[in-house]
Amino acid sequence: MNPTQILLLIASYFGILILISYLTGKKSDNDAFFKANKQAPWYVVAFGMIGASLSGVTFISVPGWIEASQFSYMQVVLGYIVGYFVIGTVLLPLYYKLNLTSIYTYLETRFGNYSYKTGASFFLISRVVGASFRLYLVANVLQIILFDELNVAFWQTVSITVLLIWLYTFKSGIKTIIWTDTLQTLFMLTAVGVAIIIVSSDLGIGGSNLLGYILDSNLSKTFFFDDYKSGDYFWKQFISGAFIAIVMTGLDQDMMQKNLTCKTLKDAQKNMFWFTLVLTIVNFVFLSLGLLLTVYAQQNGIDAHKDELFPILAKNYLGIGVFVFFLIGLIAAAYSSADSALTSLTTSFSIDILDIEKKHTKDKQIAIRKRIHILVSLILILVIIAFKYVIKDESVIAKLFVFAGYTYGPLLGLYAFGLFTNWKVNDKLVPIIAILSPILSYIISANSLKWFGFEFGFFILILNGLLTFSGLILIRRKQH
Repeated sequence: MNPTQILLLIASYFGILILISYLTGKKSDNDAFFKANKQAPWYVVAFGMIGASLSGVTFISVPGWIEASQFSYMQVVLGYIVGYFVIGTVLLPLYYKLNLTSIYTYLETRFGNYSYKTGASFFLISRVVGASFRLYLVANVLQIILFDELNVAFWQTVSITVLLIWLYTFKSGIKTIIWTDTLQTLFMLTAVGVAIIIVSSDLGIGGSNLLGYILDSNLSKTFFFDDYKSGDYFWKQFISGAFIAIVMTGLDQDMMQKNLTCKTLKDAQKNMFWFTLVLTIVNFVFLSLGLLLTVYAQQNGIDAHKDELFPILAKNYLGIGVFVFFLIGLIAAAYSSADSALTSLTTSFSIDILDIEKKHTKDKQIAIRKRIHILVSLILILVIIAFKYVIKDESVIAKLFVFAGYTYGPLLGLYAFGLFTNWKVNDKLVPIIAILSPILSYIISANSLKWFGFEFGFFILILNGLLTFSGLILIRRKQH
């Protein structure tokens, strides 16, 4: 497939997204941009959230994990189920009861303005870095398979990528994204399905024997109970998965903004139930694809590992059909998470940091929101370019979750303290606690093997949340 054909494919794809943006963007205001006028069908939201949750990171990194970690990631996914149950039964009722646009407004109601700004700030940092990680991965792949041949610099690739996201989200935000994410999820799952069919056929595995082949393989070992010190130990990953789901979905404006577009709490809960079921199955499918790709590479003596496994095989060995669907799936996976990140960052900064709903008229709010949307786009471009010189060889998804443990931990501690105690706190000291907790977590984690013979792994999120919770106990004040 030559560069011109790839460009036409990408252009056609974005033409469809821009058309959707045009159709959904008529007579849009901030209520449409932030909440889709609370008219989104729950089943559309649920399906679209699959792509937003998985992203280009999952599309590339999860299949590349199999060689080193087998199916151990499913232990984390099973933990997600518990986390999503907590979101549906505890957090969603709270958010709907308070009729929130930004979920961090709860912290102002519960503790005060300093806590509110602290929570929103940690989300902004988390999401900027998280979205940039995801977009970096995809921009890097596009650079290798296309733009290097066209002599287009990496910074230009990144700028074009973010500009295209801005182009179809600037008018209607979440109202457009609900529908574009649905389309992008469909493209992504189709790409994975086509890849599985082609690779299994090349390996001589019949359709009826495919599941049995996967389950019988040594690479599909899922549960690890042998060494509690290991990062793959079942209970460590399962519990971490539950907390990762709670913080990276339930305490994340990006994911919750989609849920809050549903008409009623009941619809939002139905969305969360079906989303959980489908996401669990889809993660198993991604791991199965990774197993097949790993076996294919080993049998054919192909040197492709980790994040390079799927891209190299799709481009050079599996035929033009797989490569076309790989490109579409990769772009779909990346943009279905990046577009909502751009919208949620704009929402949070506008409402939580600038207080536009409290300080300005509706027309002024729209003008400010549009400027913030451009500013956030520029920040994402700069951060992605910076990552080009920081990230080396470790799988991107591992870096993402490790970083999330440090930035989402304070949010976990704040919400847990707010929901499960009646104590008030010295609001002005909350930012100090939220900054010290990740620092202490890092020091403990960096020395844990030497001090305790224990590797924290994803468990760092829980440690961080616990330290924040403990710090809040120390600064609690008496009830009046």
